[in-house]
Amino acid sequence: MRPEVEVRRSARRTRTVSAYRKDGKVIVMIPARFTRAEESEWVDTMLARLEKSESRTRRTDEQLMERALDLSREYLHGRARPVSVRWVDNMTTRWGSCTTGDGTIRLSDRLQPMPSWVQDYVLLHELAHLLEPSHNQRFWHWVDKYTRAERAKGYLEGVAAAAGFDYEACD
Repeated sequence: MRPEVEVRRSARRTRTVSAYRKDGKVIVMIPARFTRAEESEWVDTMLARLEKSESRTRRTDEQLMERALDLSREYLHGRARPVSVRWVDNMTTRWGSCTTGDGTIRLSDRLQPMPSWVQDYVLLHELAHLLEPSHNQRFWHWVDKYTRAERAKGYLEGVAAAAGFDYEACD
């Protein structure tokens, strides 16, 4: 199934073409001078490139569970043992969630095109909730063991700001 595509033409753009996902659709930026045939060709090209790029970083649910167990061993002494870890497409205000009562972790599929170290940070954040449900000092003690924690938080804050939603709601 082909995703919804929005083509944006720019008089300032002379040669380059770019594409990215936003709000469930693909935005393709092209020079204003392109013909309809060139536009169509470039949309197909950019959709293929975007899919190829995303497939390199996209983890399956099974890989996500394996990574969760690796992170638990590395940062949480293996104490966090989720029952399931999976991607979901219905999270609009959070990067992830954890139900401590049944040990389930869900990550927003909006994380999939992001670098793996950002995905790992969110996954570790949710794993830490299995040890400490609230965002208290003990919780942050666990999360801040991740060497790229501050960098990942900044990355997510930037993405949230660009998307126009409050980062605090994603915590």
